[in-house]
Amino acid sequence: MAPKRPREPEVFFDRAELDAILSVYGRKVAEGEWRDYAMGAHKDVAVFSVFRRASEMPLYRIEKRPKLARRQGAYAVIAPGGQILKRGHELKQVLKIFEKRALRLIDA
Repeated sequence: MAPKRPREPEVFFDRAELDAILSVYGRKVAEGEWRDYAMGAHKDVAVFSVFRRASEMPLYRIEKRPKLARRQGAYAVIAPGGQILKRGHELKQVLKIFEKRALRLIDA
C-alpha cells in the first residue's frame, strides 16, 4: 500500500473577508442585481462567484490568491471573460468596485 501524501492545505476566505464579501452581496441582492453565489477552495486560490441566475456563468469572481500578496495583491475581482477589473492588497478596497458612483448635480 502506497504511503498517503499529506494533503496540501486549501485556501479559504477567513471570517472577516467573508463578512465583507457577504455585505456587498447582500446589498446587490437587495437591489435585484445578484441572485446566487458559489464558493470554492483550492490549493492556491479561494473563489467567491456571483450569479444573476444559477444556470448562467458567474457575473464576477472574487478571488484570494495568497501567493500574489507581495506582488499585485492577494485579492482580485474578475469579469466573465477573465478580465481583471480590480486587484489589490486589501479586500475592502478591491470590493469598492461594486459601489455605485454618486451622481452630482452641476449647475451650468
